[in-house]
Amino acid sequence: MIDRARLEGLSYAVLRIVAGLCFSLHGVQKILGQLTTKAQPEMWSQTWFGGVIELVGGALIAVGLFTRPAAFLASGTMAVAYIQFHWKFQLGEKLFPISGPGNGGELALIYCFLFLWITIHGAGSVSLDRMLRRA
Repeated sequence: MIDRARLEGLSYAVLRIVAGLCFSLHGVQKILGQLTTKAQPEMWSQTWFGGVIELVGGALIAVGLFTRPAAFLASGTMAVAYIQFHWKFQLGEKLFPISGPGNGGELALIYCFLFLWITIHGAGSVSLDRMLRRA
């Protein structure tokens, strides 16, 4: 018989790890200048701070360390990214987060709500937070 609770915990861990690693890759692009052809943002700029949050926050979320505060900060960063850089309070087709006629902010919006959910849910059973709590 399948232990649904165990599978739920493992699937959540995989989701948290993959999302955190993917998020941190955006920081790798911005801060380390790797995996991209774009120029690195100016140090101390808003985009640079966003990259630091992506790099460090994504790594913390992936390993499950300080998960709630890291996910909360990541969620807020993606809310700002969506509103300021994608939506820009435009109406019409630009209201929708799809690419093409929309604003292209689908990934920022998904990250925002995924990290908000991780903030509420916590690190889960497969995490450094859980290991430290047991010790």
